[in-house]
Amino acid sequence: MRKSSYFLKILICSLVLVFSAVSLMGDELIWTPINPSFGGNYLNASWMMQQAEAQNKLKAKTDRYDPYERDPLKDFSESLNRQILSRLSSRLIQSAFGESDLGPGHYEIGDYIIDIGSTDSGITIDITDPTSGTKTSMEIPYY
Repeated sequence: MRKSSYFLKILICSLVLVFSAVSLMGDELIWTPINPSFGGNYLNASWMMQQAEAQNKLKAKTDRYDPYERDPLKDFSESLNRQILSRLSSRLIQSAFGESDLGPGHYEIGDYIIDIGSTDSGITIDITDPTSGTKTSMEIPYY
């Protein structure tokens, strides 16, 4: 009788192990993307956008005026250059239409070198910015 109880215990333990192993077997792993651009759930889009904005270290500059980021002398120089170029352009327009006379020559105004020449067809203007090396050429025809 002793052998049968021992055999019964082994049989019960082996059956428990077999059935527990069968119940522990899982399904295959199925991977689904998170990003909706790659086939993931479309409801994840707002969450992903919030996460990206939270991690973004580059912030867009606002258009507000910040007195500590601007240099007053540089602003003055730019304003002066704009005013001088504006007056020069108005004189050139007046000269082209015959209201006043602006002679050809070489002018150094602010940060710009302006060469004005006269041809048979009109006035030629060459504007050079020595700081950046850019050069602009234009011709204003006579009417």
